Amino acid sequence: MNTKLAEGALDRRRQFLPTLFKFQSLFGLALVFIAAVFYSPSKNGQLLFLDSGNLFNVVRSISEIGILAVGMTLVILIGGIDLSVGSVLGLASVGSASLLVNNGFGIVPAVLSVLAIGLAFGLLQGVAIATFGIQAFIVTLAGMQIARGLARIWSGGQAIAITYGDRPGQAPPAFSLLGERTFDGLVPIPALIFIVVAALAVVLLRVSAFSRHVYAIGGNEKAARLSGVPVTRVKIGVFGFCGLLAALAGIVHAGQLNFGGPNDGTGYELDAIAAVVIGGTSLAGGRGSVAGTVAGALLVGVLRNILALRNVDSNVQLLIIGLVIVLAAGLQQLRPASVS
Repeated sequence: MNTKLAEGALDRRRQFLPTLFKFQSLFGLALVFIAAVFYSPSKNGQLLFLDSGNLFNVVRSISEIGILAVGMTLVILIGGIDLSVGSVLGLASVGSASLLVNNGFGIVPAVLSVLAIGLAFGLLQGVAIATFGIQAFIVTLAGMQIARGLARIWSGGQAIAITYGDRPGQAPPAFSLLGERTFDGLVPIPALIFIVVAALAVVLLRVSAFSRHVYAIGGNEKAARLSGVPVTRVKIGVFGFCGLLAALAGIVHAGQLNFGGPNDGTGYELDAIAAVVIGGTSLAGGRGSVAGTVAGALLVGVLRNILALRNVDSNVQLLIIGLVIVLAAGLQQLRPASVS
């Protein structure tokens, strides 16, 4: 009887560990959320952290990084990296402001043009990586410099302010909606865009043949190629998708801040990678999910929010978030190979 009980306990432990690693980002988010509730300051008897406006501000604050992180997830799943997304965001923000203010574009032509620039930039990087065999780190490091240089040339090195109206030199007022809230002034539009992008990506990675190819390449590229997976085409498509989302994040950025600056997005690529790593995606490729990345981005957003509410020094905030990233990466090293 005791032997059976011991065997049952051992089986439960064996089942628990794979579950823990598979959903580590969700467990981490839950723990941080509970800690935030516990340590939240209060005002008039109400916890400031749990205020609905504050919670939606958390999602709004991570919306741009979250959009970048969704694209970065696919890149890392194939065993790659994209260091250019922050610079592409800056290029897209400058492009949005310039086309709307200086060139008199309407919203739809401006948005489509900027998205096309981001897509083309990503596709070109994908071609250099997949066709010519140059390492993704080198290509996207160069792409980071090129996109930043293009943004500075386009803007003349100065931020372009976006003013709204019907006169020449003014953007259509509808573009300012990117900085507004919907659903009775509760849900920020950027948060809504992030949620839609993440939901579409989750569906893409669950039901499409493309997703199976992405995981196969990240798991073993040589085996995937021998199995008939169009490795070159998939890689180019993944980097194109990442560039497209970086451009979308740049449009959202310009709409939120009402200007486009050539230095916008500096360091955002590192925040996006951090969200992916905290979300449980392996930097070696082949394992991870967009849902985990969303949880990772939310974890960082909640952590930053509660630290700010507690008036913790910004340098200490960086230290704490850095430790969380190291912890998440350390857990990945302990993750059993059988856990996808």
